[in-house]
Amino acid sequence: MTSTSETGHAKNVANFDQLIATVISFGTQYKPSRTELQIPALQALAASARASLNKVDTALPAYKNAVAAREVKFSPLSKLTTRLLNTVKSTTTTVAVDDNVKSLVYKIQGAKATPKLTEEEKTALAAEGKSTKEISASQMSYDSRLENLNKLLLQLGSIPEYRPNEPELQVATLRQLYNDMNTLNTTVVTAQTALDNARIARNEVLYKEINGLVDIAADAKTYVKAVFGASAPQFRQVSKIKFNVVKP
Repeated sequence: MTSTSETGHAKNVANFDQLIATVISFGTQYKPSRTELQIPALQALAASARASLNKVDTALPAYKNAVAAREVKFSPLSKLTTRLLNTVKSTTTTVAVDDNVKSLVYKIQGAKATPKLTEEEKTALAAEGKSTKEISASQMSYDSRLENLNKLLLQLGSIPEYRPNEPELQVATLRQLYNDMNTLNTTVVTAQTALDNARIARNEVLYKEINGLVDIAADAKTYVKAVFGASAPQFRQVSKIKFNVVKP
């Protein structure tokens, strides 16, 4: 579904086309001295505005598709890392090694390594002079999850006892999975940048002060008001054509 914001930008451009058609209908009575208000300049601005909308329309599905593909690839990660942790714990590794793996798995999953302290526990620790400060273990951005997954794979690769028979749990397979995830994440970042740049360019054409589409439309209507008068039907024609600055 197209957002209200994107629809608003398109509506401004459509209304600008209507404004141009209206002033053209005035014939030789519409003859501003300012170049930017003359009909050829208005038509060129309208074409530029439509092109800027098209660039956003092209960049938006590319971004959404990249986000969807990344989400599909990342969605099994929490269950997979639980399997990795259980595989490590099923070997003869020490408690310290298990805890190191658990810490990384919990970071990937956005879980706390230890339960959240109750108010009673905080009071008791404070009475003993111990710190009650809790550090959030949630690191659920895609960049953070990838960073912690890389650390987990390095950790698994350093554990001699970690030799699973299941291909999907083997470090080589996991490393390929990590590479695929990293590629998809980079694709999203690239697509986001392209979309952001397209929106910046569109906003420049539509909303730049003085020479942007909305300001030019306002000045063209003011010129019509000056030529025909505030109560003239020609001004009423253009005054009802609305333009709004739409938030990006």
